[in-house]
Parts: sequence; C-alpha cells; structure tokens
Amino acid sequence: MDFPLILVIASVVTGLICLLDFVYLGPRRRRLHSFPDFSAKGDKRPYLVELSRSFFPVILIVLIIRSFIIEPFRIPSGSMMPTLLVGDFILVSKFSYGLRLPVLNTRILDLGSPQRGDIIVFRYPENPKIDYIKRVVGVPGDTVSYRNKILYINGQMAMQEADGAYVGSGSGAIMTGASMRNEQLTADARHQILVLPEAPDQGFERTVGAGQYFVLGDNRDNSRDSRYWGTVPEENLVGKAFFIWMNWDTGAGVLDWSRIGSRIK
Repeated sequence: MDFPLILVIASVVTGLICLLDFVYLGPRRRRLHSFPDFSAKGDKRPYLVELSRSFFPVILIVLIIRSFIIEPFRIPSGSMMPTLLVGDFILVSKFSYGLRLPVLNTRILDLGSPQRGDIIVFRYPENPKIDYIKRVVGVPGDTVSYRNKILYINGQMAMQEADGAYVGSGSGAIMTGASMRNEQLTADARHQILVLPEAPDQGFERTVGAGQYFVLGDNRDNSRDSRYWGTVPEENLVGKAFFIWMNWDTGAGVLDWSRIGSRIK
C-alpha cells in the first residue's frame, strides 16, 4: 500500500470538493433557498461536502507532517541489533536531508546530507517500494574496506572495543552469545555492533561514488546491506532515524517498556 499516494489523492479530492462547494455549489444552494450569506443557519450541505470539510484539514495536516517533518516506522528484522530491535517503533526526521515532494520524492530544498554514523531510512535500491534502515559508514569519495571484521575508512581503522557477549530477548534471543563491540566511525559517532566470531569474514573494499552512500547493518554478520546490493543513491533517501517511541515484538509477544523514549544513535 502506497500510503503517501493515498494521502495525496485523498487531500486533492476532498480539497477540490470543498473548493467546488465554496465557489459554485454553496452560492447556488443559497440562492435557491434564499440564504443571505455563508454563515446563514439552515444551509444544509450535501453529505459528501460535509464529509470533505471534516476530513480535508486532517488529511492535509497528516500529509504535511509525514512528508516534511516526521514519519513513523517499525523495525521488522534484527539487522540493526543491538541498536534497534525487532518491534521497535521509531520516528524518522524527514527534513534532515532536505525537503522532498511526496510520491515524486523530488528534493525541493537542500538542508543537509547523511554523515558517517547516521542511521538512515531509504528506499531499497533493488525494490524502491520497500523501506530499509541501515547505518551510513561511507559518504561520497570514501574508500570503505572490511578486514577481519574491522572496518576501515580511507585506510584508517574504525576503532573497536570489546563489550562482552550479547544477551538478547524475544526475537533477538537467537543472537545470544554474539560478540558485542563498541565501534567509533568518527570522534562524535560511537555505537555498538554485533559480530559472530565463527561467521565468514565477508571482506570487501569499495569506493563510494558521487551522490551515493555505503551502509551497513550493526548486526554485521546478519545484515543484507551495501556489501550485497551496492550503495544507496541520494534520491532514495527518506530520512534520519532519531527516536524510539515504543517496542512491541509481536513475534515473541513482548512489550518492552524500557525502550520507550530512547534516543537512536
């Protein structure tokens, strides 16, 4: 279901009905019934007009908020563990990387670009109808490599620090025993990752092209990301994840109250 398209169509249809009633149907109705003005009592509007007048402002406000300010998403998989868990309901800033027209996704105002360490939502390059979420590790011009489960950016090692074994719950319990590490991409970008010591190394080296971003899942040995399908084009960006407002792991039947209100970093 293309929800943005539905919102656009609904706002256009209800808005046109309201406009038609204001410009033509309303005045004609009042003339026929001898009502003096728009505020006259007894001016009974058709049901469709009343419905449109009630829903148009609500639909328009929702469209504006989801298109230009904030959009909610739900995490369906464990590819971003331990940062994001299955069932996390998150908020994504739609203006962090510029304002885009709904449906067309054309950028109309440039407000910034992804930085290393940002967790971004984007339209999956192999199927733009699907939204993915990963962490940016390479920006345009970077050479990104991965050796012995350690990330290198332009030849510089991203420092890692062991942080014990991972203990998961719910759908994340399958990763219990994985090695948890603290990784530092930049001076201001420090986060946790999961590594399975027995998993293949999956080494690579890539140079990121102009207008492209190299992304990885924090669950390094259990994530389908830029290692498999390439970089994320700038036009596929949706926004920057910044807040967890609820966690409900439906598969495990668990509601994790401790994650409510957590900042994503």
